[in-house]
Amino acid sequence: MDYRSLQGTDLTVSAIGFGVWTVGTTWWGVKDEQVGKSLLRRAYDLGVTYFDNADTYASGRAEELQREALSDVRDKIVIGTKFGYDIYNNPDRPGQQERPHDWSPAYLRKALEGSLKRLGTDYIDYYQLHNPRMDAIAPGSVLADDLWAELDRAKAEGLIRAYGTALGPALNERQIEEGVASVRERRAPTQIIYNLLEQMLGEPILKAAEETGVGVVARVPHASGLLEGYMTLETEFEPGDHRNWRLTTNARRKAWMEDGLKKVEQLGAKFVEGRGRTIGQLAIQFALRSPAMASVLPNIYSAQGLEEYAASFDAAPLTDAEYDAIQGLYRANFGMEHDLRGEVVAQ
Repeated sequence: MDYRSLQGTDLTVSAIGFGVWTVGTTWWGVKDEQVGKSLLRRAYDLGVTYFDNADTYASGRAEELQREALSDVRDKIVIGTKFGYDIYNNPDRPGQQERPHDWSPAYLRKALEGSLKRLGTDYIDYYQLHNPRMDAIAPGSVLADDLWAELDRAKAEGLIRAYGTALGPALNERQIEEGVASVRERRAPTQIIYNLLEQMLGEPILKAAEETGVGVVARVPHASGLLEGYMTLETEFEPGDHRNWRLTTNARRKAWMEDGLKKVEQLGAKFVEGRGRTIGQLAIQFALRSPAMASVLPNIYSAQGLEEYAASFDAAPLTDAEYDAIQGLYRANFGMEHDLRGEVVAQ
């Protein structure tokens, strides 16, 4: 395992993190809690120290699950969790719709108290605004300034060690402004959707992060599963899975899948076959390329996938020439950001 500084903080995190949503929610993925806890523990055994959670995942149950799996190694892991969605006045979440946000200092304190209790800890290492818009980020906004001042107070009290933003839920251009403002104006790390097929946010936000010495975390490094290496047009998806093109009349989802699989085939032929790495490891190596990138959060559903990703640093490293070739493909319309913008729900 590789370990990196989350720049702009005093935190050191594993370059492969664990997004707890895959084992802590029931939308799609791991639904057996015992399996989920076993995966969390196996991740720790493989060197994963950064666990990324949120109070909205199963309305707090994901945080409890993490406590049950890892409470005895609390001082050896970095706990990231998120706040902002009002889970207390809006306990039910129809489908995968967003709950209303509450960015008031009073709600921050309520959310923080709840997460501390569920996680079984007296401090959060990395506390993130969950899918904020500019009104909660931009300096000069009364709402934002009051919120960030309260974060400063909570940090001074030792309740959190660092704070930042996690942008979403779905990939869109609005997040460029949000991410750059978080990094440049708030000097706060940010979490973004970023992978070799979806780089819309990467170029502007990583550039700003590199210039200011602020860290970034990437989620969806495998492009909603396309870069995991197992997906075909025959792959069966659960009803709640946003990739299930068979359960919708929207032909764009099938086209997204078909186009993506063709691109993955090209990537495999050029950068995987005979190169000493899997397509999943290539995706992780690519996402970690920037010195500002602290950690990536692959979607983890199985021990096999977890062990493959954790072994990314034992695989043949991505060379400068290969990276440049991938970027050449991307500039030649290899990206996929625009195909399902606003439809794919990411955490």
